[in-house]
Amino acid sequence: MTTTRLLLVRHGETDWSQTRRHTGRTDIPLNEAGEAQARALPAVLPLQGVVAVWTSPLRRAVDTARLAGLAVDRVDPDLVEWDYGAVEGRTTEEVREELPGWDVWTHGVQDGETVYEVGARADRVIARAKELDGTVMLVAHAHLLRIVGARWIGMVATGGRSFTLDPAGWAVLGWERDTPVVERWNPPRS
Repeated sequence: MTTTRLLLVRHGETDWSQTRRHTGRTDIPLNEAGEAQARALPAVLPLQGVVAVWTSPLRRAVDTARLAGLAVDRVDPDLVEWDYGAVEGRTTEEVREELPGWDVWTHGVQDGETVYEVGARADRVIARAKELDGTVMLVAHAHLLRIVGARWIGMVATGGRSFTLDPAGWAVLGWERDTPVVERWNPPRS
């Protein structure tokens, strides 16, 4: 049986996440609140047993790790956020003005990735993590990490729609005997 666990950490707030804009590959910085959230992470994260810290190459994730005082072992391009293509920088409400009822999980995006392509990246990250004994921390992005959570427990990639993850939110994925489970998901901040 594997002893791998995953500690998922979403980057802190950005101006775009604050206004609920789809922020995929646009490399925008944390805002002041996001920087404060990142600095506060060490006090709330279950860091015992962490054997590796992997981050997305986008600076909002890299800066979250840095400000939290984490030593990054791997910058992993598979941890980059969903490529939203034509809806990058737009809110769901804005897209729905043109496409009533649109939802990223069910309708997808033009000129970007499918949810299943993001799921394949999540699967590669999980497979690499399972090569290690202990907890692997992934510092990345909301939709990507939600898909990692879904794939960990055997759901299809679209199952990520059933999870939410706040800026600087976190989750722990582990095991109940031989069954992959969600141990904690997006606990409230104290």
